[in-house]
Amino acid sequence: MDETVEARRDKASSIIKTYMGWSAGAAFLPLPYVDLAAVTAVQVKMVADLAAVYEVPFARNAVKSIVAGLIGSALPSALARGASSLIKAIPGVGTFLGAVTAPAFSSASTYAIGRIFVQHFEAGGNILNFDPDAMREHFKSEFDSASADDNAKTKAAA
Repeated sequence: MDETVEARRDKASSIIKTYMGWSAGAAFLPLPYVDLAAVTAVQVKMVADLAAVYEVPFARNAVKSIVAGLIGSALPSALARGASSLIKAIPGVGTFLGAVTAPAFSSASTYAIGRIFVQHFEAGGNILNFDPDAMREHFKSEFDSASADDNAKTKAAA
């Protein structure tokens, strides 16, 4: 494998891991929907950093639309993500339940978004020719993979 390709992949993986942590942290915000806005901002910033690694021009509004579309495409997962945000409004138990579920969903969706953008950039794509419809199944697969990894880690820690 080309040294430059390997170096970019390593840098991209590091960026994704970093932003997974940031998105999990943003999901801890106790205010419903403020956490979702913060997670989306983290994900958009991650894509900006990945675009810089792959020397691809970045378009913030286009990426915000793409991220929203991808999250929406994983409807059951997206509903759970929204529910984990809204549940924080329930005094006492809501804060606890939201704090347990929201970071896992946010981290998994950040991982999936990062992985599909890396794949797209490595194939020579850019922000403007990113086709969310074509990437939905891949996003769901990456999301499910990340969610399964989170569940396995949680069970192992228990």
